Formats: sequence, C-alpha cells, structure tokens
Amino acid sequence: MPDRQALCGILFVLHTGIQWEYLPQELGFGSGMTCWRRLAAWNEAGVWDRLQRRPAGEAALEEPAGLGAGGDRLLARPRRSTGPKSGPSPVDRARPGSKHHLIVDGQGIPLAVSLTGGNRNDITQLLPLLDKIPAVEGRVGRPRRRPDALLADRGYDHDKYRRLLWQRGIRPVIAKRGEPHGTGLGIFRYVVERTIAWLHGFRRLRIRWERRDDIHEAFLGLAVCLITHRHVQRLC
Repeated sequence: MPDRQALCGILFVLHTGIQWEYLPQELGFGSGMTCWRRLAAWNEAGVWDRLQRRPAGEAALEEPAGLGAGGDRLLARPRRSTGPKSGPSPVDRARPGSKHHLIVDGQGIPLAVSLTGGNRNDITQLLPLLDKIPAVEGRVGRPRRRPDALLADRGYDHDKYRRLLWQRGIRPVIAKRGEPHGTGLGIFRYVVERTIAWLHGFRRLRIRWERRDDIHEAFLGLAVCLITHRHVQRLC
C-alpha cells in the first residue's frame, strides 16, 4: 500500500474514531490492519517527532519569541484492558483511564505531550514535558529550548518544582491550593484549555480503544502534528 493511501486511512480513523476492521475500503484506504501496522512502524521510527519540529519552527518565525508555556491534562477512559500507561482515576470513582499531559506555547501550539495512567499525579510530568520540548528556531540567535515562564493550575502546586523551574531559568506562575478562583491566572491559561479542546476534536482520542500504549501515543503525536500544521496554515 502506498504511504499516502495508508496515511489517509489513519487520518480517517483518527478523525472519526471508527474501528480498524470497519475502515471503508471503497474510499481507497485499503486494509485497516495494513494501516495499523504502518502507524506502529512510523511511530517506532519517530516520524511524528521529526514532523512536528518543522512546522513548529515555521510558526516561531512568525510569532514573537519569549512567550510562556502552560501545562494541563485530559482523561481518556479506555474501553478495553490496556497497557501500563492506564490506571484507576482518583477523581472518577477509580475507573481506568489514561491522562494526556500537554504543554503549549503562548499561541496554543503544542510543544510536548505525554501519556500516563489516570492515577499518575500531574506534577510528575512537569519536568519530563519540559525536557521533551524541541529546539524552536526564532528569527535571530540559537534555537530556544525553554520558555521564559510556565503557567499551570493547582495540580502543579509544589515548592520543590518551583525551585527546579527557577534553576532552569523559567519563572513559575502556578496557582496555589486554597486560594479562591478569580485570581487572574485563568485569563492566560485559556490558551492551553483551547488546545485541549482541539485534541477533543479527534474522536479517536476521546475514548481509548487501543490495548497497546504505543498505538495510542501514535494517534496523540499525529494529532499534535495536525494542530501545529493548522496554526502554520493560518499564518501563511
């Protein structure tokens, strides 16, 4: 099967959430199992990571540098028994689920994403997400690898990680537990909430059907590439 034909089938599954065995071959997609194997092979080869770097760099050429980043997560409830990156959610009556942890720039472009079990604390993914941010080229100088500031909600409230962020040269702007809502942070954090809504637009990510973690991560990486590409298209 040609790569373009396989990619079209994968995109159809990502957008509609249809099962692989029901992929309509009359539309020219070919076998659903062949598309599944191609998706697994591309993910293992790191195609999505390399694909995202280029449009992210193009967007940075048009957007002002020095913007902050925000982190948040969403819960994808699996319908089948899944791999180690799934666990009982403490906020959903211990139902099994997987979390999508996301960090974006000031324009809502995803910089890094990760998949964990629903029982993993949000704060555990803060530093790994920062380490996964690729080098983003700007107009002048060396590519940037860290934001000026990081905005996050109460799930990331911990003095230890605030100190670690300062050591990296990143200013933490994290909401504190116990404080009333309306402190003003939500005015800026709507950006990451909007990006999460964009992820919800891909029906395959709303409910986790994949038993294997790498297949769900492949869909997640492809969705991030599409969101970044759409942003670049609006700039052109």
